[in-house]
Amino acid sequence: MPGAESKSTPVETTVTRSDDTTTRRLFFALWPPASIRRQIAGERDAIGPVSRQRVPAHNYHLTLLFLGDQDADQLGNIQSLGDALVGESFELALDRWGFFDQARVAWLGARAPKACLELADALKSGAEALGLEFPTRPFVPHLTVFRRVAPPFSPCRIEPIGWFVRDFSLIESIPHQPYQVLRSWHLE
Repeated sequence: MPGAESKSTPVETTVTRSDDTTTRRLFFALWPPASIRRQIAGERDAIGPVSRQRVPAHNYHLTLLFLGDQDADQLGNIQSLGDALVGESFELALDRWGFFDQARVAWLGARAPKACLELADALKSGAEALGLEFPTRPFVPHLTVFRRVAPPFSPCRIEPIGWFVRDFSLIESIPHQPYQVLRSWHLE
């Protein structure tokens, strides 16, 4: 990405699974620190009982690229995308509520700065270059806070939550477990 001086550096080692799973459900995301998670949970709780299915704070994330089910043998190649990426840190202001009708989820979102858009685009381009098949969706920077929301969703105003993003992560979704951070990379 333009303007960055060096490649992103890994900050966590790979998590290995003890089962013999042949596919892994993966996505690249921004993983908020505990202080931001607490603020998001506070805003979520302040809007009341929108749904009985709250996303637990330990699963909050902002998806950069959803890869879906990928062959487990591709994990090393997928991690190499993060190794090769050059990116800049950036500030997000989580300042708006939103709702996806089809998915029936309520979310807290932000206007993406240029560095965030470049990061999402670089991950998508890299995954395409690897020949990975994944669902293509427009990038809408958001953190899901409620699932199974019945419309209409009309939330109150929000006090913006400032989040200085310094890294991004590769996450695995395992049924009935918290999301697993497989690896994270620092942004310059």
